[in-house]
Amino acid sequence: MGPRAKALRTVGRSLPPPPVQRASSEINRSPVGEKRNITENPGNSLSRTQTPMTAQQNLPADRLPELLRGMPKAELHIHIEGSLEPELIFQMAQRNGLTLPYASVDDLRRAYAFTNLQSFLDIYYAGASVLQTEQDFYDMAWAYLERARADHVVHAEIFFDPQTHTARGVSMQTVIQGLHRACEAARSALGVQARLILCFLRHLSEQDAFETLEQALPYRDQFIGVGLDSSELGHPPEKFAKVFARCRELGLRLVAHAGEEGPPAYVWSALDVLHVERIDHGVQSVKDPELMKRLARDRIPLTVCPLSNLKLCVFPRLADHNLRQLLDAGLAATVNSDDPAYFGGYMNANFTETFAATGLTAAHAYQLARNSFEASFVDAAAKAAYIERLDAFFATFQ
Repeated sequence: MGPRAKALRTVGRSLPPPPVQRASSEINRSPVGEKRNITENPGNSLSRTQTPMTAQQNLPADRLPELLRGMPKAELHIHIEGSLEPELIFQMAQRNGLTLPYASVDDLRRAYAFTNLQSFLDIYYAGASVLQTEQDFYDMAWAYLERARADHVVHAEIFFDPQTHTARGVSMQTVIQGLHRACEAARSALGVQARLILCFLRHLSEQDAFETLEQALPYRDQFIGVGLDSSELGHPPEKFAKVFARCRELGLRLVAHAGEEGPPAYVWSALDVLHVERIDHGVQSVKDPELMKRLARDRIPLTVCPLSNLKLCVFPRLADHNLRQLLDAGLAATVNSDDPAYFGGYMNANFTETFAATGLTAAHAYQLARNSFEASFVDAAAKAAYIERLDAFFATFQ
């Protein structure tokens, strides 16, 4: 989770909400790198023996960063409070008459020395305290969405933590409507499609989660699903079995953080008790061969966050990250930024730094980008359109 900032040109914009898109319950399972009939796309420059994944197999190493930065991609694991940059924290604190326990932006940045998930969460929640008004939530989301467009993110499914705010007396309406208004504005102004996923804080009780769900239901048309985040160790997914069952009855999409610091058993529970459709993080799954087989067989997406894993000491070095191992085992892994303001990088930084450290190739880039679209909660037609756009990029990249 974490923050981000920037001057906001279109603060306060209000657009009429568009028709709600109906999400498909199926993940497109067409195999990565499937050969395409050239007649399907007259402008396609692939030869008859090439696939989008192999089109750039001879790409010089010095061109790979440009390909990574320019390819269209979806982000499926972004905590909007984790995009709140120190500059915007100070701007909001001043606007809302709040005093921060840091003398300057630089002092706050120096505090970003995390040793584990909990040490990060302590400062994360402190930073979120500056969010007071609907405009604050709009500005925070808008700043992230501008950054997403710059990184060629064309679709984002954004986590938000209402309990972090309602516990401070901020209303659910203020939180959701501010975020939703920014998502709607981004569609026309930035060309970025964005949806919201409400996350329950797992260090709180299931009863608290139920109360949060009830508070959010009047705004059901403004978020597409629910997730589970915050302190993982000591808070297994089954703690929230009943509230997830209720969310499933309501037709909400289901995701959960599991296997970041917690054991593979937490991933099993998220799948078999909560019945989630995606696993957020999931990097500890490699410790359980049977779980790896299950994830590969059922094409359960993993929303992996490499720079977050490095910052929180899940891996000692980025070169030690197991993203390649996950891909080689046939898992539907994706790359995401998690809490980019705290962890040192948005989407393109996660791609370029991870590829440089691990030796991943252009073929892996295509696979990861395609996985991100297949794992998204958009309908089949939207997935096909995104993948066609990705294929065209790889076919014409020079």
